[in-house]
Amino acid sequence: MNKLTKFLYKKISEQVNAAAQAETREVEDGLGSSESFVRLCRQMAAEGMVLLKNDGVFPIEDEQTAVFGRCQINSFYVGYGSGGDIRPPYRVSIAEGLIQNGFPMDQQLYEIYRSWCEQNAPVDGFWGHWPMYYDEMPLEEALVSAAAGRCEKALVVIGRAAGEDRENKPEKGSWYLTDIERANLELVRKHVRKVGVLLNCGSIMDVSFLEELGIDGALYLWQGGQEMGNAVYDVVSGKTNPCGRLTDTQARIEDYPSNPNFGHWKYNTYAEDIYVGYRYFETFAKGKVIFPFGYGLSYTVFETQMDAVSDQELRVTVTNTGKRAGKEVVQLYASAPQGKLGKSARELMGFVKTRELRPGESQSFTLRLDWEAIAAFDDSGVTGHRNAWILETGTYDFYLGRDVRQAERVHSVTLTEARVIAQCREAAAPTKAFKRLVNRYGAAVYEPAPLRQKDLKTRILDTLPQEIPCTGDRGYRLSDVKSGKIALDDFVAQLSAEEMEALARGSLEGMNASLGPKGNAGVFGGTEPSLRDKGIPVISTNDGPSGVRLQAHTTLMPNGVCIASSWNAELTEQLCGELGKEVLDRGSLTLLAPALNIHRHPLCGRNFEYFSEDPLLSGMTAAAYVKGVQKAGAYATVKHFACNNQEVNRRFNDSRLSQRALREIYLKGFQICIREASPACLMTAYNKVNGEWAFNHYDLAMEILRKEWHYDGLVMTDWGTPSNKSRMFPGLRNHAIRIRAHVNVFMPGSNNLRMSNGKVDGSVADGLAVANGLRLAELQANAKRVLDFCLKHT
Repeated sequence: MNKLTKFLYKKISEQVNAAAQAETREVEDGLGSSESFVRLCRQMAAEGMVLLKNDGVFPIEDEQTAVFGRCQINSFYVGYGSGGDIRPPYRVSIAEGLIQNGFPMDQQLYEIYRSWCEQNAPVDGFWGHWPMYYDEMPLEEALVSAAAGRCEKALVVIGRAAGEDRENKPEKGSWYLTDIERANLELVRKHVRKVGVLLNCGSIMDVSFLEELGIDGALYLWQGGQEMGNAVYDVVSGKTNPCGRLTDTQARIEDYPSNPNFGHWKYNTYAEDIYVGYRYFETFAKGKVIFPFGYGLSYTVFETQMDAVSDQELRVTVTNTGKRAGKEVVQLYASAPQGKLGKSARELMGFVKTRELRPGESQSFTLRLDWEAIAAFDDSGVTGHRNAWILETGTYDFYLGRDVRQAERVHSVTLTEARVIAQCREAAAPTKAFKRLVNRYGAAVYEPAPLRQKDLKTRILDTLPQEIPCTGDRGYRLSDVKSGKIALDDFVAQLSAEEMEALARGSLEGMNASLGPKGNAGVFGGTEPSLRDKGIPVISTNDGPSGVRLQAHTTLMPNGVCIASSWNAELTEQLCGELGKEVLDRGSLTLLAPALNIHRHPLCGRNFEYFSEDPLLSGMTAAAYVKGVQKAGAYATVKHFACNNQEVNRRFNDSRLSQRALREIYLKGFQICIREASPACLMTAYNKVNGEWAFNHYDLAMEILRKEWHYDGLVMTDWGTPSNKSRMFPGLRNHAIRIRAHVNVFMPGSNNLRMSNGKVDGSVADGLAVANGLRLAELQANAKRVLDFCLKHT
């Protein structure tokens, strides 16, 4: 790490730590969670749990049960950083939830753990250095034997956590069991007849030990928020039938195709290309899978029947043929012909979740065959249509089932002519040579990825906006635009360059700005007196994906993986509707969530707040999240755009990938969310994408987001970006480059190293003054974007 990087990290860490301390100190605000929010949190935490294995362990209704593991008391409720650092009014631990709901739990063993945990309190650490696990109490054979004499079953709780600036690691105590955890499991397995494991993890961890140690049952709890303990009781006791499904393929760490190119300091080459997660395993390595994508067991049995089929839709009926009430997830996959591009064996193209069905009860659904969703992107021109979404000729098969592996073919369609779904322009193409994985009729082949061919500088200069003649202050207020008295151009014409520079960033106070509620992440809009005099409102922001991060009590929801594992868009929308209400109740407006980056690799520290390895599931979950928040009247901000797939050196790391992988995997979730839910805001990522920082990336923010997807919302940076100079436009630096790239607001607003020194960095003024530099018209166009957003709140 060089001196500049060390200095940057030091300054960022200092301010983040200070802000976190301000936000989490004791505040007797009297605020709690609404009854409906609590109910939905408990339901979501339960529906997100995934039953991996069950040989006579679950449900536990009246059998006396020994519960081992300190995380039953010191539970992990959410991951670390902006995705989890909130202050809930309470938290129900796993043990507390079991006990207070009357679970038949061995009290003698619990008291031993309670006493030990009190004497060995976990150390919470500090920013970027939080514990990934808690040291476990070593078990003695006499203790386990005595518990086995009193109990018919045993549950062993294993906890893991990671987060922002805190990557998971391929080590014991993170991905793998610790030596003590393994020894404890072996001892419990030796003495107790039926043993189940409760995995209290932010994201997936190694589960190969389940087979190795002969564990009878396993349940992914994830991190279930403040109601986690109650939800654990609901599922373990059988009150709620487990109905969650995996959002990632479960395999050994060395078998993931991204493993050789993950965690590197300077750059990561996405050599696996589109073959992420199940797309790789189902195509090339079926035998390496421990549990497939979409997998999850139930306490009951369902039967899915095809009622009608056409080239546009499938009509299916799901019947509960078992003995317990429950919900089922039906998944639809497509298999495209290999053609000239090569395709993955299967690709998720739709899913539905039933309501709770009683034994013998049925529910019918229609699943649409979305042909655009299964088109492939040709970035090489091999099909004759370079930079186009295309359906090649051949037979398309469609599969229906409970997971990607069990899905069976239900329909086939043969295309005799290729169809060009959309012709695009080259955008964000790589400039560094590398080889990518290609499927050549079942053979894994690495071929050179197509590199950039077009001159980006010329394309940018050819599309600069027209300048609005300046008029000076005419006394107009933004409400005059709202009422139709004047046009937005008339309002912008009266703004000075200094005022438009202020609109292009947040407040110079940075985080916890005085113009917003205490503990806010920053404010933008009317950050200067002259702007407020013109009627421009102050827009407050707050994290985050698992709850409202402010200096007040706010509800802690289940983490992102848990929400996505429910495969329940309706429940997600209801839950996030309550979240949106709480954003407004606490005096904020703009929620910095949801986060929907792809689980490219299982060790990414922020996988706990992201959703899945699959872009369709990620996009549809995010869309439901956004709909809920925005129906309540708050604004949602989807993030991090794009390829924020690791925490190691995330502010400088370069994600190098093909246009095809970028569009089919890493951007598709954002595209789906924007199409389905119209999020008010979008946040860029810290990292580079093919050599250009995401917060300065014209092709991402303008060519793809604005021109192709027709996104009309606000684009903001992630919090604090490094100083930088333009390679294409000498004389432009920092905010001048960002504005040229159509990234509208720098957040949180203080200078580039986030030191909150209350000064403007001067890059906009310098850019306007330099020959062939930033145009006033660009500053005006940026101001119009920000004001369009502010008009919603005027």
